Amino acid sequence: MRVSIKPGLCAGSVSAPPSKSCAHRMLISAALAQGESRIKGLSRSEDMLATLDCIAALGARASLDGDTAVITGGKAADDEAVFPCRESGSTLRFMIPIAAACCGRARFTGTKRLYERGIGIYEELFAQKGIGIKKHPEGLEISGKLPPGEYVFRGDVSSQFVTGLLFALPLLDGDSLIRVLPPVESRGYIDLTLDVLKKFGVTVTEAPENTFLIAGGQSYAPRSVQVEGDWSNAAALLALNNLGGAVTVTGLNEDSIQGDRVCAEYLSRLKSPNAQIDISNCPDLGPVLMAAAAHAGVGAVFTGTRRLRIKESDRAEAMAQELRKFGTEVEVNDNSVIIKPGRLQSPTEILSGHNDHRIVMAMSLLASAVGGTIDDAQAVRKSYPDFFDVLRRLGLEVEYADQ
Repeated sequence: MRVSIKPGLCAGSVSAPPSKSCAHRMLISAALAQGESRIKGLSRSEDMLATLDCIAALGARASLDGDTAVITGGKAADDEAVFPCRESGSTLRFMIPIAAACCGRARFTGTKRLYERGIGIYEELFAQKGIGIKKHPEGLEISGKLPPGEYVFRGDVSSQFVTGLLFALPLLDGDSLIRVLPPVESRGYIDLTLDVLKKFGVTVTEAPENTFLIAGGQSYAPRSVQVEGDWSNAAALLALNNLGGAVTVTGLNEDSIQGDRVCAEYLSRLKSPNAQIDISNCPDLGPVLMAAAAHAGVGAVFTGTRRLRIKESDRAEAMAQELRKFGTEVEVNDNSVIIKPGRLQSPTEILSGHNDHRIVMAMSLLASAVGGTIDDAQAVRKSYPDFFDVLRRLGLEVEYADQ
């Protein structure tokens, strides 16, 4: 899908989209509970549909009416269940240990890019525990049961691997220990997992810091919960104000555990010359912050960018490629991205969304300032299906060149 956006300022009030980070965790916890849970505040994004498909494969019954899902858990999964993850890295990494705990064998399917992003941490850990992982062009298969015990992670890898085990280990007969070695990145996402587990009746003890004791034999309890607003996607709306807009985003919890709530502070800092911003704990903010820095034109240095390579695209290189179309000089290093000072120009080339929802949103911001046409714009459906409708309601002229 190709979308053209004409220059204009945005104004008005809009509700934050629901947090898919919270929603993933709540849906999975509900599926593991005995009984009926209600999850209110869901969107029909591609990632949410992937998790709904996977909890059905796990044996849960799920129905979605408007923004509310009714989940009935407690049914055993088939021994050779198939988990269709689409392109959701969170779904894949969360579900692998759960499937290893609940199924004798399981198969995971999804897009080529999803499996290129890698699950090397599980391959390494599970080989030590007697669990086999076999890759094939359409996905992967696992065989063997997840045992209780000690699991040690490097702290500079995706927190999604830690979350997957935090979901699965309470289901086992024996006690387990997860040890995350410093430095620990994306700690906020681990905290979010711990918060949801507590809501659903599962206890995890942390002592010392980043060492988690998980008692075996626990049961998830059904709950009725509300998904809070998403700071990650709200960042793209709040950034419109950096471009001269007057947008109010409602439904955000200022005291949220979501690490991406720092977006408001970081967007403010980008107005000062050569701001230095560490995104190691909030890598999903990278594209929008880089777009805001390019528009400000006073230079910025982003550190902690290494993990941008393993997202839906190589986000550091993708943003560098697209920002150059706006006349912005960008330097990409191993763990940093430098946005050079300069004046934003109207692009003379078609912009690429790189099949990445966050790149599309970042390009939309800049197009709202100087105009532009974005290819692969359908990628926003992954997390924010009505993003372009929201931009229209806020006053932008958005045209679909093809559907």
